[in-house]
Amino acid sequence: MNGRLDAPETLQRRRIAVFLAVAFGVSWATALAIWATGGLRNSPEITEGITLATVLLPTAYMFGPAIGTVAARLATGEGWERHRLRPEFEGTMWTYAAAWLAPAGLTVVGAALYFAVFPAQFDPTMAAFREQMASMGVGLDPWLLAVIQIVSALTVAPLINGLFAFGEELGWRAYLLPKLLPLGYRPAVLLSGVIWGVWHWPILAMGYNYGFDYPGFPWTGMAAFLVFTVGAGTFLAELTVREGSVWPASVGHGAINAIAGIALLFVVGQPESLFGPTPVGVLAALPWLVVAAWLLRK
Repeated sequence: MNGRLDAPETLQRRRIAVFLAVAFGVSWATALAIWATGGLRNSPEITEGITLATVLLPTAYMFGPAIGTVAARLATGEGWERHRLRPEFEGTMWTYAAAWLAPAGLTVVGAALYFAVFPAQFDPTMAAFREQMASMGVGLDPWLLAVIQIVSALTVAPLINGLFAFGEELGWRAYLLPKLLPLGYRPAVLLSGVIWGVWHWPILAMGYNYGFDYPGFPWTGMAAFLVFTVGAGTFLAELTVREGSVWPASVGHGAINAIAGIALLFVVGQPESLFGPTPVGVLAALPWLVVAAWLLRK
């Protein structure tokens, strides 16, 4: 069941504990700094259009798991024999193709499910987005921008975004997942997905992904996000297991981030963020759960 992903024969609790302590410690300390300086909405501006939060999130926060990986390897004397940093391409190009393209298909299906349940929120003319651009003095056709975003999400964006996602994937999939495999494949994949979701909780409490105006804030948002991370985490775990390298999951994670917001261009009114139309909504995450169930069936 392990594919190309070498795993220890027994559960290495000390290494897991050090990794989690550092990964969560670095990222949650970064979240605390963001909260103390105004949160995501009122973060101080460093330069025009760039706030402290927009700098700290893709750097210190997202690279917390990578730092945890390095710390665990150094503190426990593990070394770098199973670093999983080398790309492997022999007979596995379909893995990279799935990482690159599958997130777009699953995101579109998830958005379609959301709009099927909330049809009044779907506007094929993108009138709301058109008005928003006009208020910003942007005169481009919204459809042109939508096409640009889609083409980008299917070509270069997964690779570019994957460089930032690498900080997470080196920790969650390339380090933690193999350490959990002695529990069994399914428990390891599901548990790693839950841990990945919990790691996001501080920024969800600051309005990330779902905002503030939803029932049960922030706890329902935290629970909804676990639905997505278990589904998407299973997909990313399968990529890692098949390839034995961190890079397919990094590309797949980058592809998710690249296409996630496309459905928002077609929304009119205030979306029901707990349900969609982005993949982190429960309805929009259903295709990811179906794929996860199919991958875990074996």
